[in-house]
Amino acid sequence: MTELPPPKGLIHALVLDGRGGARSVSVDAQSLRDIQPHECLWLHWNRTAAPIAGWLEDVEGLSELACEALLEETTRPRLLTLPGEQLLLFLRSLNGEAKSSPEDMLTLRIFADKGRVISLRNRPLKAVEDVVRRLEQGIGPVNGAELIYYLAELITDQLEDWVEQQSERMDDEEESFEMNTRYVPDQSQLSSLRRPTSTLRRFLLPQREVFNQMTRLRLSWLSIEDEGYWNELNNRLIRYLEELELLRERSDLLISAVQRRLSEGVGRTMYLLAVITAFFMPISFFTSLLGSNVAGIPGADKDYAFWTLCAILLAIVSAQAWLFRRMRWL
Repeated sequence: MTELPPPKGLIHALVLDGRGGARSVSVDAQSLRDIQPHECLWLHWNRTAAPIAGWLEDVEGLSELACEALLEETTRPRLLTLPGEQLLLFLRSLNGEAKSSPEDMLTLRIFADKGRVISLRNRPLKAVEDVVRRLEQGIGPVNGAELIYYLAELITDQLEDWVEQQSERMDDEEESFEMNTRYVPDQSQLSSLRRPTSTLRRFLLPQREVFNQMTRLRLSWLSIEDEGYWNELNNRLIRYLEELELLRERSDLLISAVQRRLSEGVGRTMYLLAVITAFFMPISFFTSLLGSNVAGIPGADKDYAFWTLCAILLAIVSAQAWLFRRMRWL
């Protein structure tokens, strides 16, 4: 390795001791030479802090292809195997920040070989800090293969928590809509339930394929037991993808039901107005005709004319009510 100082942006430099713990090390030639065969070096970088391509290529000995893949601006979940039993892994994680949008996903880029794992991120990842915390407690991964699995598992755990929260929100909305005939869910709330599912599926579908590829990967530093762990993780992700699809379908059905309820309400209102108009149209005609300010209005000089007119109008209304009921308009 070339004796060069590491650029800014190194977040964690840890050596896994093979027993679930880790120790911090400085990134220099002597410290790296002191790493034992059963130990694993983990370097976690902030990709945006400083240009690190030269350091990765000259000091860490990564190939030009590996450096370009690790440092490219946009990535999708994928798995690449390189000569020398080297591995490139790209994963997507939910954004754990409080005010962040769930579809604003974060990228974790991983290079790994026997005894070494190099990971890069653009923004803080909860999964990484959880792994560091476990290592501090002595219950973390014991080697590079377990480290990669722990990171993938914790990323999937975040998805599980988010899916459960969204399912509970959808349950509450559906229950309120069914129990209260006057309840109309906020359209923005329904959109916030539906919109993220499409974006998440876009990135998680290829991530499922990455997990599936890990079950078939054969490298000397991966144990046979890892296949079962990755297979279980793949099944979990498939289940969450199905839950996301179900959430989208439920939100579509709820939006349709809300629109149908609103349309029915408008229809009932228009129908009521039409019936009221039909009731008062004949009455308005007679009152307008008899209220004309011209000579010759029948009964204008009779005391009983007003009450006679009221009786006639009442008879007309009664006849209309009978006719409307017979025609099932009421």
